[in-house]
Amino acid sequence: MEEKKFDPYQFIGFVLIALIMTWMLMNQQPVEEGTDAVTETETQAETVQEVAVEKNDSIQRVQLQNNFGSFVDLVQEREASEIALENEVLSFVFSNKGGQINKAHLKGYTNYLGEPLNLVEDNQSVNFNFSTLDGRNLNTADLYFTPELTEVNNEKVLTLKAALSENQWIAFRYALSPNDFMLDFSILSEGMQGVINPNNAQSLSWDLKALRNSRSVEYENRYTELTYGYEGEKVNELSIAGEDEEQVEDVQWIGYKQHFFNSILIPAYGIEKVDLSSESLVESEDKAQRYTKNYHALIPLKSNGELAHSFQWYFGPSEYKTLAQYDLGIEKSINFGWGIFGWINKSIFIPLFGFLSSFLPFGIAIIIMTIIVRLAMSPVTYKSYVSQIKMKVLKPEVDEITKKHKDDAVKRQQETMALYNKAGANPMSGCLPALLQLPVFYALFSFFPVAFALRQKSFMWADDLSSYDSVYELPFNIPFYGDHISLFPILASVAIFFYTMMTMGQQQATQQPGMPNMKFIMYLMPLMMLFFFNNYASGLSLYYFVSNLLTIILMLVIKNFVISEEKIFTQIEENKKKPKKAGGFTARLQKAMEEAEKQQKAKQKGKR
Repeated sequence: MEEKKFDPYQFIGFVLIALIMTWMLMNQQPVEEGTDAVTETETQAETVQEVAVEKNDSIQRVQLQNNFGSFVDLVQEREASEIALENEVLSFVFSNKGGQINKAHLKGYTNYLGEPLNLVEDNQSVNFNFSTLDGRNLNTADLYFTPELTEVNNEKVLTLKAALSENQWIAFRYALSPNDFMLDFSILSEGMQGVINPNNAQSLSWDLKALRNSRSVEYENRYTELTYGYEGEKVNELSIAGEDEEQVEDVQWIGYKQHFFNSILIPAYGIEKVDLSSESLVESEDKAQRYTKNYHALIPLKSNGELAHSFQWYFGPSEYKTLAQYDLGIEKSINFGWGIFGWINKSIFIPLFGFLSSFLPFGIAIIIMTIIVRLAMSPVTYKSYVSQIKMKVLKPEVDEITKKHKDDAVKRQQETMALYNKAGANPMSGCLPALLQLPVFYALFSFFPVAFALRQKSFMWADDLSSYDSVYELPFNIPFYGDHISLFPILASVAIFFYTMMTMGQQQATQQPGMPNMKFIMYLMPLMMLFFFNNYASGLSLYYFVSNLLTIILMLVIKNFVISEEKIFTQIEENKKKPKKAGGFTARLQKAMEEAEKQQKAKQKGKR
């Protein structure tokens, strides 16, 4: 057997082959599909790097390079820096870490403490999540970006780029036009088709803790909510109380409302399915409370490997005309009431109040609008009052019928209805006018709390018509009332009390057995008003005070100068003498009661 000898040429060949293979491993380009062989190559490359770092102390960092690119350099700790972007109405501060908005300031606005008003103040997190072809899950919040600020066609553009190489990068692009509350936001990439896995889920997560901006945190929290547009023109919201979450399909926009301000994300196209959640952070009125709600949205995104996701991002006042000018349907994020109530506000009260407040102080505009509304409803008030007078005139006869048939409810009701029909009186005619006023009542109840125009506008002793008008701060807190005394709710409660006293006599005239005690209601209504509205907007309390005061004046005018009880009594007596044709609600009700009585008697005979 031949003895093997050391061959120096063979040894040199092996060394050269090893060096060539090492050089190839260090300089291979990305490939389209990941394999086990590539994974093995990656491990070898990492080993080579570790050896290189150990051998050369002068090398501060060795970038991991393989077929899928390297993100090692982008996540290394470095000095954080901030970049500003602003126009005439908005000011943003961005961070180089995560490419996120650290601060969003609305110029020209302050919070209840007189401090600059910020919608974002290190309370927001926006992260793009994706995975690579070699199985790594990455989040842009962990990456460091390089900023570039330019101006294109009078539009300021900030590009924050996380680059693997000159031709491989992910970027966040923000563009802001002059005098605009809308920020264009895009997620872009180049040369990433061999890095990003298009088959795995990509998503944008948006988290925000809504900052407190109003004096009463409980009142503000009632109108701070997550709203969203979906399936074309539909709008919905999550619960304002406790925790709520939903998975919504075909989402058009997502709004994180902060009572009078809003942050709204609008995708360039409808998102198939979005996970939304909201959590109330307010348990009670607390002067130290900083946040009202905790919002979260998880938005799935799709791409072919290169990123091209476009959004618009509104940061600004929750003001109807400001939002409506974008023609995106985001003005529907303001809740003016559902159905007919919202229609009344949008079609009547918003234009009317906008017109009046354009040349009048806001408190005076509320009073004038209230006068217009009460005068418009005066025919209804008149008809209701006349009906009450008729019922009062007929009360002695109704009492006689009640006494005569106290043990026979059906007979009592029959004769009472017959009396009303003969006298030309309708007990429902006093209720229907009041029902007609309910849509207006509720519409204005929905209008004033969300009327942005009232924010920080003063009137008399109220320094902010969108908040409560405290005239005295209590050294303690009264449950359901608060730690202060508001004057407009007291005035409104007094006006309601006198109005109820004026109408109580007429209401008692029509009161039937089993109906609520009107004297109890006379005291309950003002008391509820006093407690319920102590923390509400003083503009709403001002409206109720003026409205009830005007109603009292109208009733006095109608009673003393328009109608007379003697004339109504005479008219009723004349109606009794005339033959009355069957018909109308009273006649139909009487006939139904007669049929019910016949059936009852038939059943009693059958039992015998």
